[in-house]
Amino acid sequence: MVKAAQIFVGARKESRARLRVVPGEGRVYINGIPAELYGNEIVREKVLLPLRFDDKFVKTHDFVIDVKGGGIIGQADACAMAIARALATHSEALKSKILQFDRHLLAGDPRRTEPKKPNRRSARRFKQKSYR
Repeated sequence: MVKAAQIFVGARKESRARLRVVPGEGRVYINGIPAELYGNEIVREKVLLPLRFDDKFVKTHDFVIDVKGGGIIGQADACAMAIARALATHSEALKSKILQFDRHLLAGDPRRTEPKKPNRRSARRFKQKSYR
């Protein structure tokens, strides 16, 4: 069961989202901006996706998210993970629903960028050679 003002963390690539769940009317704020005004339609859909799993809990709590780092899609995924983790602690049935839909909403994605190598332009790209 979620206690008042409990904090949940979601992470994706370089983005970190901290979520506070407080009693309220079902509103979602991302860095002080209502979720309805945040980013574009795809980003909003990614952030609000976990809220579609449960109606009762969502309508009685507000979700206040502080997100930093990374790009806009990474931030959206981090926010979605934080919301999904909050819902998963609320109910075991909800946790199994979320896991069946997308495991990465709870477990995360271990992929990271590969470091750049010396004497190269990027991690994998070599300087081109001409033999003629």
